[in-house]
Amino acid sequence: MDYRLGEFVRFVEEKREGYITRIINDEMIGVTGDDDFEIPVLASKVTRVYGRMEEGVESQVVAEKPIKPEDFILKGIHLAVITDPNKGSVVHFHIVNETSFQLLLSLNTEKNGKYKGFYAGILGGHSTVKVYTASLPELNNWPDFQFQISYYSTQETVLPEPLVFKEKFKAKDFSGAKKQVPLLKHQQGWLLRLDEDELVVDVEKLKESFFKPKEEKKEIAKPAKEVDLHIEKLRDDHQFLSNREMLKIQMDHFKKALDAAIVHKLPSIIFIHGVGNGTLRHEIQKVVSKHQQVKTFMDAHKEKFGYGATEVVLK
Repeated sequence: MDYRLGEFVRFVEEKREGYITRIINDEMIGVTGDDDFEIPVLASKVTRVYGRMEEGVESQVVAEKPIKPEDFILKGIHLAVITDPNKGSVVHFHIVNETSFQLLLSLNTEKNGKYKGFYAGILGGHSTVKVYTASLPELNNWPDFQFQISYYSTQETVLPEPLVFKEKFKAKDFSGAKKQVPLLKHQQGWLLRLDEDELVVDVEKLKESFFKPKEEKKEIAKPAKEVDLHIEKLRDDHQFLSNREMLKIQMDHFKKALDAAIVHKLPSIIFIHGVGNGTLRHEIQKVVSKHQQVKTFMDAHKEKFGYGATEVVLK
């Protein structure tokens, strides 16, 4: 069977068509049709819609162009999950390479201890490639994803360590606001930065920065057990601020309060972020999920805040 994820097919014996969103075995595939449900079907019972062949997942090799050393970009690799423009229940996974490196890229999935390869290829600098297609309503049946990325360039430059990124997607990963996808004009999706530097906190240096002599820096106050991040609580002129400016102010206040809680050895701290479109909640939980001084986090007092607050438990 030579069908690929993401190809658009039409049923031979029925008036039905859709995307291939799962390769079940050598004979069976899963096709998501107009009713937004994935339908198991024999591969022999569908045919390609050739005008849509470009929708499939394909590897590609790109010739490298010379770049001046000062213009060589080392960072900027993303996984973008983008909904199909014609069918919102179908999502396409794209690797976005904003760096100047060529990337030797592979995607394997794991389910029940068994791995299966879905994509392997070379992705040129400043380009994107689609590597997977899935049905969003079937998210609970998605496998675990493992991306492996090696860097390649014929030019003399700093060579980063290879990346291994593993992810088991959950519904909350798609609860936040979509963002503009780099290199894909007019496309919005959920973005994950794959080459983000790991957050490392030196507690002793953090203490030193807070407890300098008074002539150097005032001692930071112990934070409240509940920190309200609603923008109207932080700025009187919030109605004149853009969404990006408001989010930056809220995140700066959150990080300052979290650092203070660590220094003062609080067992936990609650951040009230509200429900809204979920952007602030998502950004907060993204930070604390990687923080070395955070034991765990959870929705705080649902009877009081609903899903509008996050409690962070510290080590």
